[in-house]
Parts: sequence; C-alpha cells; structure tokens
Amino acid sequence: MPPPDGLRGPVPATVPEIDRINRVFSDAFTDRYLRDGMSGVRVPLLNPAIWRFAIEDASDGAMVWHDAAGAVAAFNMVHRSGVEGWMGPLAVRPDRQGEGLGAIIVRTAIAWLEERGARTIGLETMPRTIDNIGFYSRLGFRPGHLTVSMTREIEGAPAPSGERLSRDRESGLRGCHALTAELSPGVDFTRELLLTLEHRLGDVTLLAKDGGLAGYALWHSAPLAEGRPRDEARVLKLVARDLETFRCLVRAVEADVAGQRARRLAIRCQTAYPKAFGALVEAGYRVHWTDLRMTLEGKAERHALGEGVVFSNWEI
Repeated sequence: MPPPDGLRGPVPATVPEIDRINRVFSDAFTDRYLRDGMSGVRVPLLNPAIWRFAIEDASDGAMVWHDAAGAVAAFNMVHRSGVEGWMGPLAVRPDRQGEGLGAIIVRTAIAWLEERGARTIGLETMPRTIDNIGFYSRLGFRPGHLTVSMTREIEGAPAPSGERLSRDRESGLRGCHALTAELSPGVDFTRELLLTLEHRLGDVTLLAKDGGLAGYALWHSAPLAEGRPRDEARVLKLVARDLETFRCLVRAVEADVAGQRARRLAIRCQTAYPKAFGALVEAGYRVHWTDLRMTLEGKAERHALGEGVVFSNWEI
C-alpha cells in the first residue's frame, strides 16, 4: 500500500537520524497518554545508545517514512529473532495521524516478517489504551497474555557466583543458542546478545548445571531514558530449563547487576508462565507496569517446551 501523498518510505533508519526518530517517539507517546487522560505525563527521549541497539538489531527492518520536507513522519522498528518476529517501538507523528499511515507501517512490517519466515508476529501495547487495541485488532492482531514489568531493589546482593558471556563469548554463545533452540525451536537471540556486548549496554548472566548451560539472562544496565542515572538494570531475554533454574538465575542476575552499581532490577515477565510470575512475587518483586501482548492471527506465540521458561521482551 503506497503512503499518503507527500510521504516517502519505507527507507532504512540510520544512526544519524536518531535524534529525529527520538523526537517523534516522545511526542507521539506523550500525545497518546494525553488522549488517555494522563495529561501530566511527558514521555522522555530515549538514550541514543538504546536507539543504536534497536536500529542495528532490526537491521533492514528498521523503517522510516519521511514527509515532503524530509522530516520523520513515522517509523517502525521490526525485529526478528529466528522465527520470532515483533515490532516496536513504532509511532506516527501526531500531526500526521488519521491519514492511514499507522496501518501502512504495520502492514509493511507484517509483510517484511512473513517474507523472512517468521512463525510468530507480535507487538505490545498498553492495556488501558482501547484505541490501540481496536486499531491492531482491525489489522488482524489478537490479544494474548500480559508482559508485566516487575522490579526489586537489590542493594546488598551477594557477590556474583555465575559466569558472564563477556568473559567466555565463543562457548557461551554456542551454549545460549543450543539451549534456546532446545526449549523454543527456531528462536535465536544471538544477535541481541552480541549487540549488547558490542555496545557495552550490559551483559549476559550464564548459569551452569550438571556440566552444561541450564539458563541465561540478557540484561542492560545502560539507562533507558536520556540523561537518567545508571541505577537500574533490565532483563530483556531470559531462558531457563525449569523453574528451579529460573529462581537461581534471577538471584545470579541480581548479584551481577549489583556489581555494576545498579540499585534496582526490572524483569519483563510474560504471564504465560504463571509459576515464574509467582516465583518473582515470592522473591519480593512488585508490579511496576503492564503491556498487552498481541499476535497476528495464525502467527501466535509458541511457549517453551516442557518445564522451560523463555522470556522475550518485545520492547527495547
């Protein structure tokens, strides 16, 4: 579907354009909160390092649309981790909304993911925003479970006891790839792991058991918002063979991020794993935010096999 008159795209997003993409992101999401009745909320600009990670992770799925003056009118960061595809963040500049551009950028992303063999195609949106849920539903998406951001203060965490990918990159990557493929066949988080290390955004905690890798967690300690202190770490991907491994892995991550001077750990927990959610509650984690996970009809999310736990954050 061609863009409305005067618009050009999609074209690849580039690092020099981060400031303009960032401004559209902040303005569009602030406008969304305002229309939801939250007039006092101003969505901050994101850390440019996080945008570089998002653009490189999406690769040619990082898409931008420009207006006649060359300004960013809309963007969509479309990601693929093996057979798992998702989009986010995505936004249309407030003054260009209502022209059908939102449907265009989502349908373009769907086509891009389908051409590359994605078996899951999804996104996350705010549960309270009925306009967004209705919009995505008309495009073929269906509501699923929640992603719950859960946080815990971690001052005084014990010294790190596990290994980290930054110390053993080659064999660590092989182990992470094999464990993910075993529990979620076709899913591959290798690109995200490597980019995290290359951009020094955080690390990956590895947990061995019985001579093999039993779990790992990818976390970022770089601030999410521009100008914020480096006091919170965020788990973006987590893979554990079973619930007990999950509990041990969370404790190992707490110790690792405390060593990076983080005072708080946030975990994006998918409620499709209710026992893991319960384990976090028991460990003192509290609900901070919720997002509704939606997947394209016929491209539903597949959960980990057996007793496994696989958290895959669909936001940056």
